[in-house]
Amino acid sequence: MKIRAIEVFRLKPPKREFESKARRPPWTQDAEVANPMSKFPEFKRHRSLWLPRWETVWVKVTAEDGTFGLGPCSFGRPVASIIEDHFAPKLIGQDALAIEKIWDMMFRMSKPYGTVGLASVAMSGVDLALWDLAGKLHGCPVYELLGGPARERIFTYATGNDTDWQLELGFKAVKLACPYGPADGLWGLQENEKLVARTRELVGDDVEIMLDCYMAFDVEYTVRLAERLRPYRLKWIEEYLIPEDLDGHVAVRQRLPWQTLATGEHMYTPWPFRQLIERRAVDILQPDIFWVGGLTACRHIAEMANSAGITVILHGGGNSSYGQHFTYAMPNTPWAEYFVGSPPGVPLEEATHFPGTPVPVDGWLVPNDGPGFGVEIPEEWLEPFFA
Repeated sequence: MKIRAIEVFRLKPPKREFESKARRPPWTQDAEVANPMSKFPEFKRHRSLWLPRWETVWVKVTAEDGTFGLGPCSFGRPVASIIEDHFAPKLIGQDALAIEKIWDMMFRMSKPYGTVGLASVAMSGVDLALWDLAGKLHGCPVYELLGGPARERIFTYATGNDTDWQLELGFKAVKLACPYGPADGLWGLQENEKLVARTRELVGDDVEIMLDCYMAFDVEYTVRLAERLRPYRLKWIEEYLIPEDLDGHVAVRQRLPWQTLATGEHMYTPWPFRQLIERRAVDILQPDIFWVGGLTACRHIAEMANSAGITVILHGGGNSSYGQHFTYAMPNTPWAEYFVGSPPGVPLEEATHFPGTPVPVDGWLVPNDGPGFGVEIPEEWLEPFFA
């Protein structure tokens, strides 16, 4: 079955309001989160002050018989241009089920302008659409194409600082967004410790706590903060350094042999993950399925990690059917992250973005079993990106 068309769209779902009444605004509305730009006062307060306002790109790959698959990715116009101007014209006419070949073609085509970054994200959208199409052509869910379920259900942890609401929803593991970094000095260290201490007191001893540091630290700060937080028994600390600093990751590993370490959200293609694995720099790899190169790249990473006895937990893997299917099928993906950014009091079912995407119940979920990824998006919601 040949590829007939590859198109890029933006999603225009009908507007809807929450039926349930929010108890208070969500933590995302005003929380400070440490980040790579925290050293610049005018951008420190919130990531929205410096992040680009690029929207999600939806890729539609259509086969000769009219069957199509959908795959989302990030970063708006630059990524949509790569797909429409470069990838699509070269991939039309290829075998729609030759997913590994097509991934390799995109990987190599993007070399003149750089594969790591925006091109990797563009690859992700095309790759996910191809997997969705393959599942529909075979009449089975993607997790069956990957070998079938590796577990009966997926354990999910909640990310966000509305911990009381997450406990009420039944989560048994929570991840905090760290508010302060090196720019905040000793006061920031103390405030970070207070946040973790309050959380440990709130959740008790039977709930795991993790800490997300969003590329905000250096080696020294990471070590100092980890040592202060050791009494609170964090399950892991994640993304404490910028992704390019491989030697820094090795240094943190050497100085914190007792602390579980995780990273990978902002790493692109399987290559940097191979370096982390070879140097035993972290314990948990966290690729993003919409950025790293799609499901194909995630599968390569998981297979490398599995042979080294290293765990993979996707960034945001529980929030989409795409991440859920991958997590359900791989042997070394025991948990899924579920980002909770909606207001306390609003059930997760009301806050989910995509029809056909299950939400956790008491911290557990099972992916849908529809063909492909089972994402139920009406075609009328899709608007050509470059109308």
